[in-house]
Amino acid sequence: MRVYLPATIAMLRDLETAGVFRARSGTGFALTPALRESYASGSDEELEYAALLDAARASLRLIAAEEKPEPRRVVISADIDEVTLRPDLDAAVVRLAGPVKIADVAAIHVDAAEAAESVQAAAAVIDQADLGDPDAEFTLGDAEDHELAWYAPQELPFLLELL
Repeated sequence: MRVYLPATIAMLRDLETAGVFRARSGTGFALTPALRESYASGSDEELEYAALLDAARASLRLIAAEEKPEPRRVVISADIDEVTLRPDLDAAVVRLAGPVKIADVAAIHVDAAEAAESVQAAAAVIDQADLGDPDAEFTLGDAEDHELAWYAPQELPFLLELL
């Protein structure tokens, strides 16, 4: 199953060093049966993109929790066999059985530099947006208007050099 894992730049550095990724609380997002049921229509590709966007939003929460955040959303796409569906948490949520080896990483998605200001503002108001604050939702939308760039796993060292 393709799983989208929220991350931060600091977590990418750990992935490069350790060769494994440890998802916070073992949480990821995927095209699950519950996610498919929550949409009236949509191709697998569109629904996978929805799961990726859920992970990108979760990345904002990770950025907000960091002491010295680097304001770029990060999502790691990985192919993982052992996951537990968690529709009680949200339609796309899955729990991983353990760390993800770099060999299982399919792609890395990262905001470009021009998104940093919007991402920083969104990370500061993510909780208010979840509670329905319209101004916070607008700020969140500004960050989500930025598309994540795609990198192959073997490009990770070069990506980190560029940051």
